[in-house]
Amino acid sequence: MSDTLRDQLLGLGFKSAPKPERKPEARRDNRPQGKHGQQPGNKQGGKPGQGGKPVRGGQPAPRKPRSQEDIDLAKAYAIRAQREKDERIEAERQKQEEARLRREARAKLDELVKDKGLNDPAADIARHFPYGGKIKRIYVTAEQLRALNAGQLGVLQQNGRYVLVTAELLAEAEQVFAPAVALKVDPDAPAGDDPYADPKYQVPDDLVW
Repeated sequence: MSDTLRDQLLGLGFKSAPKPERKPEARRDNRPQGKHGQQPGNKQGGKPGQGGKPVRGGQPAPRKPRSQEDIDLAKAYAIRAQREKDERIEAERQKQEEARLRREARAKLDELVKDKGLNDPAADIARHFPYGGKIKRIYVTAEQLRALNAGQLGVLQQNGRYVLVTAELLAEAEQVFAPAVALKVDPDAPAGDDPYADPKYQVPDDLVW
């Protein structure tokens, strides 16, 4: 229909045919898409955040089982660690047991020697003797010195002091706690074995205080 004819018809009161309505388009996903139309983080059909590698049942792939050599090595380490632990425990137990026995022996020694010391407050002769890696001394009288050098008397170390006792008591104390015996003279031993038996050695030249 030409424009002239259309104008004539419109002038006579005819209306133009209505235009067909356009159907609304389906709503498009406005999210940005990656290459080849895939969503970001969803490569090759895998789950997001897993590098595109699908997993079965949502669980990570199982670890490679340890070799028999690794298992044997781990067992050997565990056995050695347990053995070393047991040895430390046993060494500590023995140490505590020895300390207990020493305390008990010292207590028996104190009871044995109680009020039996022969130390004379008026003694003025120093009798030196080696004990504990050092040179010690005890003051005795001239008579006590002769008896001491003859093996009739002896010296015990008790609570930090040196006690002069009879040979009989010294023997009993040795049975109770041998480390307490500080001086036990053998009268049959050569004189050179005890250079401090002579009173002239009151101050020995190798004295360690």
